[in-house]
Amino acid sequence: MCTAVSFLSKEHYLGRNFDLDISYGEKAVITPRNYPFKMRKLQDLTEHYALIGIAAIFDDVPLYYDAVNEYGLSMAGLNFEGNAVYLEEVPEKLNVTPFEFIPYILGQCKTVAEAKALLEKINLVNIPFSEQLPLSPLHWIVADKEQTLVVEPLASGLKLSDDPVGVLTNNPTFDKQLLTLSKYRGLSAKTPENTFAPAVDLPVYSRGMGTFGLPGDLTSSSRFARAVFTKAHSICEPTEMSSVSQCFHILNSVEQVKGCCELEEGHFEHTIYSVCYNTAKGLLYYSTYDNRQLTALDLHKVDLDGSEPNVYPLLTEQNVHYQN
Repeated sequence: MCTAVSFLSKEHYLGRNFDLDISYGEKAVITPRNYPFKMRKLQDLTEHYALIGIAAIFDDVPLYYDAVNEYGLSMAGLNFEGNAVYLEEVPEKLNVTPFEFIPYILGQCKTVAEAKALLEKINLVNIPFSEQLPLSPLHWIVADKEQTLVVEPLASGLKLSDDPVGVLTNNPTFDKQLLTLSKYRGLSAKTPENTFAPAVDLPVYSRGMGTFGLPGDLTSSSRFARAVFTKAHSICEPTEMSSVSQCFHILNSVEQVKGCCELEEGHFEHTIYSVCYNTAKGLLYYSTYDNRQLTALDLHKVDLDGSEPNVYPLLTEQNVHYQN
């Protein structure tokens, strides 16, 4: 399970929580323009736009969970179990494997509009990275400062949906997630008027009564509604640090606490990391479950014309600053 948010403040930001029960040794990775992405069914990407993101590395290949490229196009993959369908090869299509998908799009597209045009030609094929690493059932959020897109691999092919709320979680399909929001039309950040029984003095016994009914459980539909509401009403100063802080506050409103969602005996889903990208500047900020301090990386602080990825292990131990 995961939650992703496309957030516009001082600049454009993409944030996501990565929720799972186990870690695959995720790392922050900057891939320069001349690293050869080897494609299974297409010509290798030997020249492409530079990327910065979070990835697991297997056989020296960065398998990106989320990333932004040097032109500000961002992308994240989220669990879509029970709905994701990867197809067999189609000769007239560009046959791309799901683990190649993020670098293939971000390596060639500068905007969501360009990504849409390329996506119309793509078929996501059912080819795993290896026998030991089967495919994950995913769907993706693709965002720039102008628009946000959801890409869902269904039995009929790739379904592209404009995302007017800039949020993505997991199941059900995105159209159903949007429809569910209608149940919460009456919610507000303001104290509500008494329309239930105007002749009866119904006291306002607490602040925040306008949000009564906002779901607080951990299901993907509830996290979707809560993230949309929180993002829609969030206010921050038009500065970098205020914007980044607000992005993490939105993510924190739907984070998973270890122990609250048991998958099997002794295995609990939790927010392994949270990340926020300033897509315009190529800045990556992250925190991990046991390290709440923000760590930042800058895409433009390395040689973008290189041919080897720059790999940074995530800092997972809390560093406490004592003031006295």
